Amino acid sequence: MNVAKWISTAVASALLASTIGTTTIAHAEEETHQIKDESIYDVLVDRFFDKSVENDYNINAKDPKAFHGGDFAGIATKINHLKDLDFTMISMGSVFSSETYDGSAVVDYSKIERQFGTSKEFKSLLNDLHKNNMKAMVDFPINNVSKDNVWALEGAHKNWYTTASGNRINWKTENPDVQQALIKAVVDFVGKYKVDGIRLTHLGNADTAFINKIITALKQQNKNLYVISNEESEADFDLEYNPKTIDTYQSIFKNVDEDSSKVEEPYKAYVNGETDKPAALMIDDLNSARFTHASAEENMFPPTRIKVALGALMTMPGVPIVTYGTEIAQNGSKVPETHATLDFRTKEDIISYIGNLQSIRNKSETLRTGKYKLLENKNGLMVYERYSDDEKWIVMVNNTDKTQRYELDPAVIGKNKELHGMFENDIVRQTDNGKYNLVLDREVVELYQVTDHKGINIPYMIALGFVYVIFIGFIVALLRRGRKNNRA
Repeated sequence: MNVAKWISTAVASALLASTIGTTTIAHAEEETHQIKDESIYDVLVDRFFDKSVENDYNINAKDPKAFHGGDFAGIATKINHLKDLDFTMISMGSVFSSETYDGSAVVDYSKIERQFGTSKEFKSLLNDLHKNNMKAMVDFPINNVSKDNVWALEGAHKNWYTTASGNRINWKTENPDVQQALIKAVVDFVGKYKVDGIRLTHLGNADTAFINKIITALKQQNKNLYVISNEESEADFDLEYNPKTIDTYQSIFKNVDEDSSKVEEPYKAYVNGETDKPAALMIDDLNSARFTHASAEENMFPPTRIKVALGALMTMPGVPIVTYGTEIAQNGSKVPETHATLDFRTKEDIISYIGNLQSIRNKSETLRTGKYKLLENKNGLMVYERYSDDEKWIVMVNNTDKTQRYELDPAVIGKNKELHGMFENDIVRQTDNGKYNLVLDREVVELYQVTDHKGINIPYMIALGFVYVIFIGFIVALLRRGRKNNRA
């Protein structure tokens, strides 16, 4: 084994052990059924990973509009990648028999798309996800389906639909028979496959009353099922979706020193108690331009921009939804360019950053669902508090082009406290003037856990001593080796 690599690993392990030894994160129950506890990773089955050639019926990886071969077995094979990212829910798009790779041109709601795999393989994937403590969500397109949908081809159903553009049709959702058929289709699916969530897409002209009928029927089938949408709606979804959120956060985080005055807009109603539905927090989605595109247009380094943006979003009140490929800074301005097949050969430190950030969030109920208070917000410098009866955090987002200092008053966190930085490994204590001085490099997000002052950090000192011993031992070994070589 490479000695230098071994030493670096030992150093990292020692410092991590010292951090764990001095901080305790309040854990929530392992099993929760509230969407505010979740973080969602949004994928397209066809564009994730092609494992099985047996279902590659008509693929063309060179055509951005064609099937590329991704399948259920591919997701199962790359489950360690999902575990590294540590999201609690995987959203797989539409998996129904379809004419298009994204599953939107549904041909038959009662069948699984054969290019994704078999019904058995889908069930196996769901089982694998659940074994690894990940939930699964699937899209159910209500409208904009294929003109060759099996219902449309039945002679008795000529009055069930209207034509739409691109060889698509929309259902007449005011028709009671259509309503009954759609409700039965999605409820039967949930009954057959143990998914944890349904995202209703392509709502079209479906009115709120009908959508609420679908939601009610789904909840009756499974009371713990999440039902959301990727469109703005007044229906009783579990999550508040606002398409302006993407524009808001892209404008704030695409570059440094941007106007951040609107940072609270996506979740303000939730924080103020005006709604009990948490907000969907996104820097892009499957229908928008990628966040990488926005930052690249500003001549900024996308990986750094992504880490700053996600560092903020994953510590704000709401449910983070992250599009597949964000972890490798995937680019694109519009569909299907934005739906490139995921390149697993690309190595970026964004993956480990997301995983570390998610690990802290998943362990801390306060970071997910605790109270929130904005302390500072000026041109990219944001400082806010997440707190509960059990613990308190200070999050500092330095989205500026220079090192920033923030003086934290003891009235916020109390006297004789320590702030432990999760990423920079620094400890902030009260100064002589009674304040806590936070100092953070440019384009960095830090999470400070507030604890009681404990004096000398014994575990840290032991770990530091251990590091020095290893280093000295390494030097001695090199000197001895050099002497032996000289004698020879």
